[in-house]
Amino acid sequence: MKWTPGDRGNIEDLRGRSGGMRAMPMGIGGVLVLLLLSWATGVDFMSLVGGGGGGGTAPSASVGTTGPVTASPEEEKTVDFLDAVMGDAQDTWQQLLGSRYQRTTLRLFRDGVDTTGCGYAQSASGPFYCPGDRKVYLDLGFFAELTKRFGAAGDFAQAYVVAHEVGHHVQTVTGIESQVRQQQSQNPGARNALSVKMELQADCFAGVWAHATAQPGRGQRRVELESGDLEEGLRAAAAIGDDRIQRMSTGRVFPEKFTHGSSEQRVAALRRGFESGDPQACNSVQ
Repeated sequence: MKWTPGDRGNIEDLRGRSGGMRAMPMGIGGVLVLLLLSWATGVDFMSLVGGGGGGGTAPSASVGTTGPVTASPEEEKTVDFLDAVMGDAQDTWQQLLGSRYQRTTLRLFRDGVDTTGCGYAQSASGPFYCPGDRKVYLDLGFFAELTKRFGAAGDFAQAYVVAHEVGHHVQTVTGIESQVRQQQSQNPGARNALSVKMELQADCFAGVWAHATAQPGRGQRRVELESGDLEEGLRAAAAIGDDRIQRMSTGRVFPEKFTHGSSEQRVAALRRGFESGDPQACNSVQ
């Protein structure tokens, strides 16, 4: 991807904060990490948590501390890249939604942070969006897991993860998130199926943004898609499908326990958004 660094106006740097135990939100990487833990230890960690999309919780730890941020030049470059992605994605949604869109920020943390509107967060929660404070949260260590364990490397793979969480923010500001949570409350038996629809729509929204980055004559935008980038995103979407993760951890697939969608579904949703460039094409939830 081609990108231009900015002033980090889309980033809140909480990497100097860590500590403690409370309820932990679950995001795009939370299911992935817990399934790996279940596989490695034989303990069913997944039985302790609910569905994804920032709505599930898992036990975690107590209050945190604040200290100086130390980071390698490579990590700081990644921070600049994520700031560019966040800024460009939000510019896109502002153009698409007008005054309905309210800007958010990406909060970076290490190990854990206790300043979320959804409770305490650990790195094991993976990237997630918190509807309580309308912020995106990310421990940069997730990208190493995405690359090493799942073979989903590349800058657009990282951008897709962030754009997916921004998609959840779009769901919140447009009222889709509250609508779905109400449906889940009224029909607990459909909770996982509705969670899958939410996640696939967020994947599709990520594709809508990717479509915008690929258009010529976009003016002064900070991110531009290059040849091969979409394939990186599609590989990442396939890598974190529920069926693939379940098969890696247990050797079996349990569709009734899906919370984010199969690899095929996630790839199709991202591709649908990319090919259409139209949020209306993502209306699988409404």
